[in-house]
Amino acid sequence: MNAFVAPSQGRSHLTAGLAVAVLVLVLDQVTKWWILDVVMQPFPRVIEVTPFFNLVLVWNYGVSFGTFASEAAYMPYVLSAISIGIAGFLVVWMRQAENRLTALALGLVVGGALGNVVDRLLYGAVADFLDFHVAGWHFWAFNVADSGITVGVALLVIDGLFRSHETS
Repeated sequence: MNAFVAPSQGRSHLTAGLAVAVLVLVLDQVTKWWILDVVMQPFPRVIEVTPFFNLVLVWNYGVSFGTFASEAAYMPYVLSAISIGIAGFLVVWMRQAENRLTALALGLVVGGALGNVVDRLLYGAVADFLDFHVAGWHFWAFNVADSGITVGVALLVIDGLFRSHETS
């Protein structure tokens, strides 16, 4: 079997992946607007939603779990440039995706990465607001973009581990 994807099939996967990326980006930005401009007025607030979930506002100046956090004026631009570069690479991969699941997973990651880029460029940091906790232990606060990235990466790993691979 030919290892290359038929052009129309590749376009279909690309379109689906890009649609998911746009959806995640829009949902991320709408939820962040809602948290910043509607829910969290006045600042700061913790809103207890359930016994295991709060809405909070935490500014992340780094990447995952605050890694590479810095309040240096140039850091949001450095992290944004890296994220845009990675997103570009993932779109190229998406264009060559052999199946829809891979394209959709890549779309989740791209949309999430770009959602956090928008925050870095607008605010200099990423707004995180979802706070799950159990027995007094709080997970790291996160947002819709982070969820898209996490779910997308998990789907890529699952796809890579369990999809049957044909050999030439």
